[in-house]
Amino acid sequence: MAVLPRSAGKAAAAPPAVLAPADPIAYCADALACDFAPGSFLLRAQVLEIHPLKSAVAAISLLLGLLAADAALAQGAYVPSGLEIRGGVLAHDVPDLWSGFRLESGVDINAELLLGSGLPILGGSIRPALGASVNTAGGTSKAYLDARWEIETPSGVFFGLGLGAAVHDGNLDVTEPDRKALGSRVLFHIPIEIGLRFHERQSISVFFEHISNGFLADRNEGLDSIGVRYGYRF
Repeated sequence: MAVLPRSAGKAAAAPPAVLAPADPIAYCADALACDFAPGSFLLRAQVLEIHPLKSAVAAISLLLGLLAADAALAQGAYVPSGLEIRGGVLAHDVPDLWSGFRLESGVDINAELLLGSGLPILGGSIRPALGASVNTAGGTSKAYLDARWEIETPSGVFFGLGLGAAVHDGNLDVTEPDRKALGSRVLFHIPIEIGLRFHERQSISVFFEHISNGFLADRNEGLDSIGVRYGYRF
């Protein structure tokens, strides 16, 4: 009698069933991280349904992030404080301008502080300006306080005009051949400025200033200075 192989009398064992998890979404949140067994088509389909949802969530998150960044930039945009400093070097007692002739020499070191955002008027704004021009050759030096009107275009070009009072240390009468006779210790101060603002905070300009007593005293020789200034506003 033939001997049957030991396995011949037994039915072939069925392959183990692959069961899908009860909640495939919770089981595998990322289809790329799952190791699916062959035949798990249902699980694949259910998990793959997540991808459009995840893409939409990612797109919305990116949009919200961009909006938040834009809002932060808007909040952090530069807002002028109204405080500005300007300073530069001016040629002293320049001839052929308002006062007409020259006696004094040297150059002036000018420094100025402009205060406040200004009062809107005539398309520009008017604000106080406090400054001084110190002569480097022993000529007339002065300190002044002005009401300064200034207008600025969208391109950054600005124009300023002022009127104020100056106190000086020069001569009042004709006592020295190389010094102006200014007639009064307190004089009118008239500045004119044209310049260009760049990078919002900085500026470069040409600055002119005139001092005289307006013929309110016997002597009124006047004095003009002109030069270049750099400005920075906070």
